[in-house]
Amino acid sequence: MSITIKDVQHVANLARLELSDGEQQQFMEQLNAILKYAEKLNELNTDDVQPTSHVLPIVNVMREDVKKESLPLEKVLLNAPDEEDGQIRVPAVLE
Repeated sequence: MSITIKDVQHVANLARLELSDGEQQQFMEQLNAILKYAEKLNELNTDDVQPTSHVLPIVNVMREDVKKESLPLEKVLLNAPDEEDGQIRVPAVLE
């Protein structure tokens, strides 16, 4: 399978791109190089390779949740720029 100038023009039209003749030629060559590389990968023997979604095993690196005491409200409000009724007051986001 190879990409032709007509294919490049069609994709450029779909993407609403105006390409010069030189750009069309350049993209055709680049896309054909990609396809040639993909065809080379088809030569590999993958009979004993298990299908995976990731090349490395994925493990959860998150720690377990541990229940512990919260900070006292007074200590939390010490760093608040403004406080009202035991809550941190922030500027309105919506009008």
